Amino acid sequence: MNSLTLEGIGMTSKRTRDRLIQRLIDQGVSSQEVLDVMGNTPRHLFLDEALSHRAYEDTALPIGYGQTLSQPYIVARMTEILLGAAGKLDRVLEVGTGSGYQTSILAQLIPEVLSVERIKPLQDKARERLRTLGLRNVQLKHADGGFGWPDAGLFNGIISTAAPRSVPQGLLDQLAPNGVLVIPVGADEQHLQLIVREGEDDKFRTQILEPVRFVPLLSGVTR
Repeated sequence: MNSLTLEGIGMTSKRTRDRLIQRLIDQGVSSQEVLDVMGNTPRHLFLDEALSHRAYEDTALPIGYGQTLSQPYIVARMTEILLGAAGKLDRVLEVGTGSGYQTSILAQLIPEVLSVERIKPLQDKARERLRTLGLRNVQLKHADGGFGWPDAGLFNGIISTAAPRSVPQGLLDQLAPNGVLVIPVGADEQHLQLIVREGEDDKFRTQILEPVRFVPLLSGVTR
């Protein structure tokens, strides 16, 4: 892939990206490191070519299989919350790789990212995009995201890009002491939640943040 494709032209150009970043700032995103990474990440690479001209709109876009590329504001907001709430953040689990866009943002901010995806064709595309961008600190697994990645140990942070009806116990069990989980929860009405595991005990503090709209977190895997 050539540099022109990565940098973008016209509706995928640097100027268009800069306008998106200004919109994120206007909506209250304040983490400069998150803004910098999002401004430098070619979101158009995570969409089919027919939709690439819409990549820098602040909206969710379809990626096939009933899944979406999350709205840039939501990606920025969830990443900012994760970074701000965790005291130590060197190892993160992402539930729902999808297109790989959120994965790529995390991989530029956190030393080690593990990501699970239940739809194999989406995972395969995401793997190729991450390779194109030279992001080699990511491990991918084809699995049911509700179970997380239990044989990988505990995580300082977990982020979910799909909404369960209630928080899966398996994800809570994989939080390290003082680890944080950022997850949308609900069916007809969804809210973004920040859950913190308090110390060594199985005590969790939950904060309801804002209304959101995500695809549901489904069980099983698809090849």
